Amino acid sequence: MKNKLNARYLRNNMTPQERKLWQILRKRNLYNYKFRRQYPIGNYIVDFICHEKNLIIEVDGGQHNTISEKYYDMERTKYLESKGFKVLRFWNNDIDNNIEGIYQVISRFLNN
Repeated sequence: MKNKLNARYLRNNMTPQERKLWQILRKRNLYNYKFRRQYPIGNYIVDFICHEKNLIIEVDGGQHNTISEKYYDMERTKYLESKGFKVLRFWNNDIDNNIEGIYQVISRFLNN
């Protein structure tokens, strides 16, 4: 129950970069695949998920660049991959400065 409440809070308080990416992913804009945002899986809440392609997209800010956060993200990615998901990670500054490149990376994955 706690994860669901946290997910709801995160959906209502997305970062500007998450909002920008969500505009591309929402309403089946990408090849008619459905994405959900701030979705709980186990003890984690992923930023975006497409169940049809077992794809998770994570948006990382500078706080993810510390040693402890890198380790946490690595363990989290291992767990999600063990559940059959592919995890794509993008930095906030990439979303701010290269949204077209991110769109292309996600599109290539969805087309495979």
